[in-house]
Amino acid sequence: MAPTHVVPERRGRLAPTWRYALALLISLVAWGVPLLSATERTSDTRLMWFLWGDPLLGLVSFVLIRWRHRQPAAVSVLLNTFTFVSASSAGPASWALGSVASHRRWRLVAVVVPISVVAGIVQERIGLAEDTLPLWASLSFGGLVSGILVATGYAMGSQRQLVDSYRARAETAEREQRARVAQAQAAERTRIAREMHDVLAHRISLVAMNASTLSYRTDLSEEDRATAARSIEENAHRALSDLRAVLGVLRDPTQPADEGPERPQPGIDDLAALVEEEAAGGMRVRLSQAVEGELPTSTGRTAYRIVQEALTNVRKHAPGTTVTVDVAGSPDDGVVIAVRNAAPVAPVRGPSLPASGLGLLGLAERAALAGGRINHGVDATGGYSVRAWIPWAT
Repeated sequence: MAPTHVVPERRGRLAPTWRYALALLISLVAWGVPLLSATERTSDTRLMWFLWGDPLLGLVSFVLIRWRHRQPAAVSVLLNTFTFVSASSAGPASWALGSVASHRRWRLVAVVVPISVVAGIVQERIGLAEDTLPLWASLSFGGLVSGILVATGYAMGSQRQLVDSYRARAETAEREQRARVAQAQAAERTRIAREMHDVLAHRISLVAMNASTLSYRTDLSEEDRATAARSIEENAHRALSDLRAVLGVLRDPTQPADEGPERPQPGIDDLAALVEEEAAGGMRVRLSQAVEGELPTSTGRTAYRIVQEALTNVRKHAPGTTVTVDVAGSPDDGVVIAVRNAAPVAPVRGPSLPASGLGLLGLAERAALAGGRINHGVDATGGYSVRAWIPWAT
């Protein structure tokens, strides 16, 4: 980042340096050429002014040029007025005229140009030179010089505006790039959080349920305790395995994998295994699946995650109730997912599982990303239902 600050600072120092050098060169030429052409017929008064008064006024001009941006009208008019009697003020006067032209101050240019032309004619006739040009030639030469100064100032102003516009565009593009990167990072964080929640909430809720059973139930037999402990161990291992699978999917595909081929993400064909796993954990759940044709992979994964999260919510908030899972779809009608649990007949025994508040929000985000919609809430019988529709091809 250091060079981006150093370069403009160097340019800011060099820009006035070469302008001062050019103005000094113009002043030296305008003052030195008449001095070299002076003869013995030149009056002492004119020569003394040219040797002492003219350089002193030129020095004042170089001091005043520093205020050309703060007081452009006063400085440009005053410096060009100095050139009536001071040849060494020609450099700062030319600089001031070019400066007002570069900033498009055309009314001021219209005032300063005639002053500059007339001042050049007067300086030629009261200076040290014995031979002068005809008036028409002096007017033409003065107009030509002023026109060159105005054109040069206008070109430099245009170039400066062009560079400024390029710099503004580059800064705008950099800000937009940073905003796009931040948006992409936020979207990736949301994606990672959604995958983590969907995968881990299901397994960890099983672990928490069995652990709470061991701590709450004192009437369990040794066999039941062993079964619950095995369930905790198996689901903990499966949680780690699922976590590795999710991280494998989210890993940068350009980075080489340290392990073998990653396990594919679950889809619609894995719903039966999911329901069997829930039934083995004590949930009374029934699956009805009627999908016509081969469902696209992304759609099947979305349907699986919706069912998985809905069953996790049932285990958390309505354990012991009967659950029905209905999945139906076709390429023309899309996929409809309905998960409903009956109303609890008794309060939940033992400590309730913690609720993150992100499950239903994650379901809504998944359905929206797939181009579908989702509805959930308590039905007329007191049960809770989740119903989602997603298009066949997301």
